[in-house]
Amino acid sequence: MTEKVEGKSESTEILQLVSFLIGNEEFGVDILYVQEINRMLPLTKVPNSPDFVEGVVNLRGRVIPVIDLRSKLGMPKKAHDKNTRIIVVEVNSNTIGFIVDAVSEVIRIPANITEAPPELAAGVDTEFIKSVGKLEDRLLILIDLEKMISAKEEEDLKAVA
Repeated sequence: MTEKVEGKSESTEILQLVSFLIGNEEFGVDILYVQEINRMLPLTKVPNSPDFVEGVVNLRGRVIPVIDLRSKLGMPKKAHDKNTRIIVVEVNSNTIGFIVDAVSEVIRIPANITEAPPELAAGVDTEFIKSVGKLEDRLLILIDLEKMISAKEEEDLKAVA
């Protein structure tokens, strides 16, 4: 999506993101991937499922695998609370739920305020990081959902669901 930013003669690409928290870090994903955001739902554990899969949920008749994004990003586990959310996304024709500590807001930022991630960003493996947005008072780590799930993991997820 390209929009003109006031005061600029050339058009600047605007990124629309869903921002969320994991610990003290703020992350964002492209809103085009996001189908819905839900409060924490009861998870059903699936025997012999991959370690990164927390369980599955029944969402209006569809069984969706749910991944704890903390674990996937190599961050310590945390008990779920009233702010915990499941962000349901569609990636490579797979519907997946990601557990996050809290969802902050839908935010629109110009693409030109983002830059490539530093080698080690917030203790997170940078292969999953698309870029880092420099906002006035904070940094926003943009996650590349297509790199979040490997081809092997995609096969494992299909087996779970």
